[in-house]
Amino acid sequence: MTEQPTDLRETVRRRYAAAAVQVTEGGSACCGPDAIEVDENFGGALYGTGERDELPAEAVAASLGCGNPTAVADLNRGERVLDLGSGGGIDVLLSARRVGSTGKAYGLDMTEEMLALALANQKKAGATNVEFLKGTIEAIPLPADTIDVVISNCVVNLSTDKPAVFAETFRVLVPGGRIGISDVVSDDALTPEQRAERGDYVGCIAGALSFAEYRHGLEAAGFTDIEIAPTHSVADGMHSAIVRATKPATDTTPTTQPQAATEAGSCC
Repeated sequence: MTEQPTDLRETVRRRYAAAAVQVTEGGSACCGPDAIEVDENFGGALYGTGERDELPAEAVAASLGCGNPTAVADLNRGERVLDLGSGGGIDVLLSARRVGSTGKAYGLDMTEEMLALALANQKKAGATNVEFLKGTIEAIPLPADTIDVVISNCVVNLSTDKPAVFAETFRVLVPGGRIGISDVVSDDALTPEQRAERGDYVGCIAGALSFAEYRHGLEAAGFTDIEIAPTHSVADGMHSAIVRATKPATDTTPTTQPQAATEAGSCC
């Protein structure tokens, strides 16, 4: 039997809640927490030594991403950044340092345990230009046209409603705003069934879009200047990729957006 979207979301939530607890309770006081066990294609090892050293050990240990979106987002001082699926906060804290005291970094996550870990990491890092929000990436709890850059690290593939994610991302960005996302993407030749054979949903494989599907989804939401560049293989025909795109300076929001995204922004 195929899992329903609500069941898949709960499976994802439980997986990442357990990961947060593992980091919080793992390790010893002298040596810091044990990193969550993943292969070399995922996790804190994808960040430079300097980046890892400047953050709380718990933020690095909780990293489950497939890339380093802050390295490709070209963040500038004073910008407002939103991290979709912020987990333990590693990308939010790195972004906060790059945008400086005049900027702000938001983290959005649906998992209470990850949010608690992220808030603890924020306190340890002494970051004052950071705010963590509870919610889903399909219904972002921020007003329209308030974010300069949206980043995400191997989270969009976990959504069961990716058109809503793209539409909501477009909505919260200011005209001229941009995305810098790391995500898992499949070769166009692979069917959804073949992707599922290579890994499960919570492992960031089965739910991945193909290159063509990803581009089409971003175009349908209104994005332009789309670039999807693979960085390394994570399974046969599956790649970690850097995704860049821009919201046009003149808003060209499609007239037919996904219902979930339309409702989320209807009040504003």
